[in-house]
Amino acid sequence: MNRSALYWLLQVLGWGSIAFVNVFFASLSEGITPLQIWAFVALSAFYLVSTHAFRLLVKSFGWFKLGVFRMLAQVILAVIILAVSNVFAQVLINLAFGTLNPGADFRALVISVNLFVSSLYYGFWVLLYFVFHFLDNYNTTLRYEAKINEIRLNHLKSQLNPHFIFNALNSVRALVDENPVKAKSAITQISNMLRFSLMMDKKQVIDLADELDTVKDYLALESIRFEERLQVEYHIEEAAYSYKIPPMMLQTIVENAIKHGISNLVKGGLIEIKCREGLANELYIQVKNSGHYEAQSASKRKEEEGHGIDNTQQRLALLYGDKASFRIFNSGSQYVTTEIKIPKQRLTLD
Repeated sequence: MNRSALYWLLQVLGWGSIAFVNVFFASLSEGITPLQIWAFVALSAFYLVSTHAFRLLVKSFGWFKLGVFRMLAQVILAVIILAVSNVFAQVLINLAFGTLNPGADFRALVISVNLFVSSLYYGFWVLLYFVFHFLDNYNTTLRYEAKINEIRLNHLKSQLNPHFIFNALNSVRALVDENPVKAKSAITQISNMLRFSLMMDKKQVIDLADELDTVKDYLALESIRFEERLQVEYHIEEAAYSYKIPPMMLQTIVENAIKHGISNLVKGGLIEIKCREGLANELYIQVKNSGHYEAQSASKRKEEEGHGIDNTQQRLALLYGDKASFRIFNSGSQYVTTEIKIPKQRLTLD
């Protein structure tokens, strides 16, 4: 069950229970009519609608990002306003259902009790909502940190893979006498990649431009090894640069394209990277490479492809929930396409 469905289930069950309890005790004390039952149901519905409106207010204005004292002051004020509005709602509901008793309902004591009880209900709901948010946020952060640590270790192992370093240094050595300027540039690219890998902290997302710089350094090094066997094309829309993506995500996809696509073809092939903005504030990333993709079981894919695809999918799920998507498929008989959709806003993890 997703978070939205759980929220509405708890809302309906919680406030529905309040209506049931009120009806139960009213029937014990003095009997109850069908109109009174509907009045209690309408009051619980008001509780549900008003607390949901409060939730939208908190999310829209970013109350969770405020300082403790400011947030506490705003919450207390909101609870008071909700309680007062609830008392007025009780009067209107009883008036609408013909259950209003002005002589009794408008006494100062009755109004004070109703105000106090509704304040307790709202206060308890707000307490549960904030506690649930912080606990869920903390749990999600722990899961993300555990996964990002695993990703960092796996990526560092692949970046410092002796085979990769051996090929890169051999390519540079061959260029030292032949093309010293290009050899110097290649050394700089290796340095940039290693520095980026070693200094990558636990940031959840980084600028797309920074990720693209690393990818370009990586592909430039691979171009030395593959020479004319590797063709690289970039199609990046200007609007795409306003997005942030999980670090090393695009790099991992490109590495898989080289390892499982280009490396297996005698004549080499093409890697095409496209980034564009969708109509609903989302970033579409597409990596197309020469080769053929064969769907495999999860265990076999992990064994042969490492942790790249699996980690990418899990990171997207942790950061964006079901608003992000990942798929890999064959484009005709010659190309493999990897598509990723990322929304502009991610789940709050900090």
